[in-house]
Amino acid sequence: IFFISLPQFLIPFQMSGQEFMVLEVPHHCDTSWIRAVGPNLTEEEQLNLTLPRGADGAYEQCRRYSPVDWDLDSIRTYGLNATEECRSGWVYPAGQPPSLLTEFDLVCERKDLKDISQSIYMAGLLLGAIIFGALSDRFGRRLTFLLCIFIQGLSGVGAALAPHLYVYMAFRCVLGAAVSGILITSLSLATEWVGASSRPKAVLISHCFSAVGQMALAGVSYGLRNWRLLEIAGNAPLFALFFYIWVLPESARWLVTKGRIEEAKKVLQKAASFNKRTIPPELLEQLKAEKQSDSGGILDLFRNKQLRKVTLIMSLTWFADGLVYYGLSFNVTSFGLDIYLTQLAFGAVELPARLSCIFLLEWFGRKKTQAVFLLLSGLLCLTITGIPEDQPVVVTVLAIIGKFTATASFSSSYVYTAELFPTVIRQTGTGLCSMSARVAGIIAPLIRLLEEFHHAIPMAVFGSPPVLVGLLCFLLPETRGNELADNTGAAIPQPRSKNLEEMSKKDLTEDGADLKKDI
Repeated sequence: IFFISLPQFLIPFQMSGQEFMVLEVPHHCDTSWIRAVGPNLTEEEQLNLTLPRGADGAYEQCRRYSPVDWDLDSIRTYGLNATEECRSGWVYPAGQPPSLLTEFDLVCERKDLKDISQSIYMAGLLLGAIIFGALSDRFGRRLTFLLCIFIQGLSGVGAALAPHLYVYMAFRCVLGAAVSGILITSLSLATEWVGASSRPKAVLISHCFSAVGQMALAGVSYGLRNWRLLEIAGNAPLFALFFYIWVLPESARWLVTKGRIEEAKKVLQKAASFNKRTIPPELLEQLKAEKQSDSGGILDLFRNKQLRKVTLIMSLTWFADGLVYYGLSFNVTSFGLDIYLTQLAFGAVELPARLSCIFLLEWFGRKKTQAVFLLLSGLLCLTITGIPEDQPVVVTVLAIIGKFTATASFSSSYVYTAELFPTVIRQTGTGLCSMSARVAGIIAPLIRLLEEFHHAIPMAVFGSPPVLVGLLCFLLPETRGNELADNTGAAIPQPRSKNLEEMSKKDLTEDGADLKKDI
């Protein structure tokens, strides 16, 4: 669990790091053309002669007066009237650390490229869910996890060295695919290596590393204003995990489903040895190869009626999770308060949100916890739409609470999904659900563009689907305390009846020796 958690510490640097690379800075059109006729002009005189002013009296940031072939005296006497876009680029404050915005001129008519770039990264997450979910089911969790770590480190450093915006976007797409692979393979490794009572702990402890990474991002981005250094800081440390090749074990449960019984015995014996335990030989002999009739393909998710219902509802759940979670995360610059403090608060609430799920999932069950948190996150977003823009503190507080419920909902989905799908198609099912969240992540930055029509529209869009899908979650089966199903024939594991548990206890009391032998 510790090994699969370490890479998740850096994932917030990929998810939200770009928001700190495109912070708005003062800018205006490059008007150096006038220096040819007025080389001794002061900067203020140059701007006054070449830039129009807005209604507030400030210089326009995205337009300039069209260049003319007049001498300086004629320009001063008659002035300039015709305006045009910034055809020669923009000028930014001197001494400004290089940012993604200033280096690639993501301002004025190019400002939408910021959100498009974020959407391309989320498209990479979608591709990763498609590619690495299937690869993990076919070639193993361990190999896919190691491959994704290497790809993330390589593409992250490549993005930091990108000479052009479109090269940067291409590397970010590959980076997103690798991050998606890490997320879904670590989920399967965590759930398949522990028993039913420890599954929430295993999954959510790894998520807590992500919450700590959210807080670390606020500090690192505050100290590293150079976007290339920030990109390297969020990816290069992965190369230090090369030793995983020798220490990270494969899922014994996956090995059994593939008929690789001897390999499964070896990893189980290694785990027992590490924990200073011994496995009785007769117990190991009970490991039997699963029937190979289960193909474990994506179509298996829809052949069984129960699995079909679970697949559809959980896909919608992940979509709603992604929409509200990424919608709040990507809007960290829009709530009116300091972005670094807001990011720190967002990270700080994620930690208790994920930790609380460990207990809430056991106390109230998976279904109720999932549904309630999803409903609350949607309702909070809808509440924000009614808050005036001149109340940034109120908006930020509601957004932070919304981030808490959205994070808890997302964490619940990871645990719930891993328990609902059988082992042979767990990665495929999780990958399909993850695809839904990534589609939401792709459109979340684009929804922000609707602010041009009304500031409340994005939050209304982010909040509506979670409310509707939260109600659908009550149709799902409860999985608390159930053993994981291994094949599609087992479908969804049903809760054990109370009478059966009482009978088992009675039998154990009356004939404990025979029952132990049978086991």
